[in-house]
Amino acid sequence: MLGEKTVLAIDPGSSKCGLALVHRNDADIVEMLWHDIVPTEKVAEAAAARHEEQTFTLIIVGNGTRSKNVVDSLREIMPSIGILVVDETDTTMEARERFWELNPRKGWRRILPATMQVPPVAIDDYAAFVLAERVLKT
Repeated sequence: MLGEKTVLAIDPGSSKCGLALVHRNDADIVEMLWHDIVPTEKVAEAAAARHEEQTFTLIIVGNGTRSKNVVDSLREIMPSIGILVVDETDTTMEARERFWELNPRKGWRRILPATMQVPPVAIDDYAAFVLAERVLKT
């Protein structure tokens, strides 16, 4: 069953949160099924809406900015789902790498090393993906 190894990860921020629905398959491959960035005040509603569309068994929340507020709002709207708060050290740097892996560079961007480039879009959702990978790969 897909929901058994499927989690929703959230990278909380002061104004926006990255969300990623992530699944580990039977071959232990971790894949991102869905991702989005939403205003922080809407994160619990977005999580609940996603849960109605796709079952997941756990919510993973990074322990950074606004994590307590995010956890409190999630518990209010989704009291029966498990929430795991994890260390989010270095997720931004890992999220940049993951972004470039999943969105290959084109044109002049291929010339410069990926480590020297900032993605052209917000990557909070990729940071959430990194959080989920950390948990699902352990």
